[in-house]
Amino acid sequence: MASPSDRRRMPVPSARRTATVSGSGGGFPARPSGRAMVVQQKTGRPVQFELTSDVRASLLAWLERRGGTVNDHAFPSRINHAHHMSTRQYARLVDEWVTAIGLRASDYGTHSLRRTKAAMIYKATGNLRAIQILLGHTKIENTVRYLGVDIEDALLLAERTEI
Repeated sequence: MASPSDRRRMPVPSARRTATVSGSGGGFPARPSGRAMVVQQKTGRPVQFELTSDVRASLLAWLERRGGTVNDHAFPSRINHAHHMSTRQYARLVDEWVTAIGLRASDYGTHSLRRTKAAMIYKATGNLRAIQILLGHTKIENTVRYLGVDIEDALLLAERTEI
């Protein structure tokens, strides 16, 4: 989910339904698409992220329960429904979910989940450029620093690659 070395705001709280669903002319029912796109607050650049089948099913159930239009925020503020959920409220929900499944909330957060996903993809593929794109980093150096890639990682990848 999250991963920059500087704490970047998560896209989830501000996602609009148009970023997460596809359907007929903006009405419901619509189905969640496999990818969503949001504009990062820090950089102002659009970033795509995946929505797995389980996430799509949960999102569809949530959107049907909430009602509204595709122009509404998928996760509205509890104070003003015309605004998106705050980053702090999102972090509180993640803490509640982690605790509910029996894990320590102090070990998991929005940022650590984003970093973990990026690290898992990097470990499986060794593709720094793909991780850079997924994280929305403008410089590959930021991605290297963010993942903590060092000479040992580079040598291990070189050893596993035959020409």
